[in-house]
Amino acid sequence: MNEQRFFAVRNLHAAVEGKEILQGVDLTINPGEIHALMGPNGSGKSTLAYTLMGHPKYEVTAGEIWFQGENIVGLSPDERARRGMFLAFQYPVGVPGVPLATFLRTALKALTGKEVSALEFRKRVREEMQRLKMDESFATRYLNEGFSGGEKKKAEVLQLALLRPRLAILDETDSGLDIDAIRIVADGVKQVLGPDMGVLLITHYENFLKHITPDFVHVLYRGRIVKSGGRELADRLQEEGYDPLLAELGLVAGTAAAAGGER
Repeated sequence: MNEQRFFAVRNLHAAVEGKEILQGVDLTINPGEIHALMGPNGSGKSTLAYTLMGHPKYEVTAGEIWFQGENIVGLSPDERARRGMFLAFQYPVGVPGVPLATFLRTALKALTGKEVSALEFRKRVREEMQRLKMDESFATRYLNEGFSGGEKKKAEVLQLALLRPRLAILDETDSGLDIDAIRIVADGVKQVLGPDMGVLLITHYENFLKHITPDFVHVLYRGRIVKSGGRELADRLQEEGYDPLLAELGLVAGTAAAAGGER
């Protein structure tokens, strides 16, 4: 198949340590669209995010991932990043000895192949940090070392703002944030969005979607998308939880949550 859509996942199966987690995911994202992916714990949301970015621990056992006319299943994470894909982690890790500004400038050069002047780079970083209400001193601190949960998520959005990817995958960017931090991070994401960028927003919480209105909402359960709709689907999940929807679809509710832990 020669898939010409901007981004399309077809019958994607993926396994972790020999255990199949994704069991036939189909998803299409076009430029300018925001897709929210929701689902109970253990349904495979983070597995999907890591599989899309090519994490070596996540083995694609069947299916295809098409991005800008190319099946990228065989590409490494850095090759996918160079083509315009970006993943904001649910749990960003610290990098001792590497200042945030150094990391950002190195990443920008790796993606564009061009050296940005120090003056222009500092100006861009300062502007984006002001939008995210980040103290400029964070630019000289080691990446995510000693950062609070909210500061780590702001640093992820700062990367998003500077790198300007074609496809942004945000893996529970709202997790662990208080109400004010959710608003600030959501506002930062909204400022980056544009007609050329597609977004997959993975979230547990409808609160984040009050600030960023998705075009489509998908429910992932047992490794496949079982329901898609508009913003009203997220509203229903907030009001009722997942069990009524899963029962309506003829699925056994509670299994994924009872299994324990998000994969």
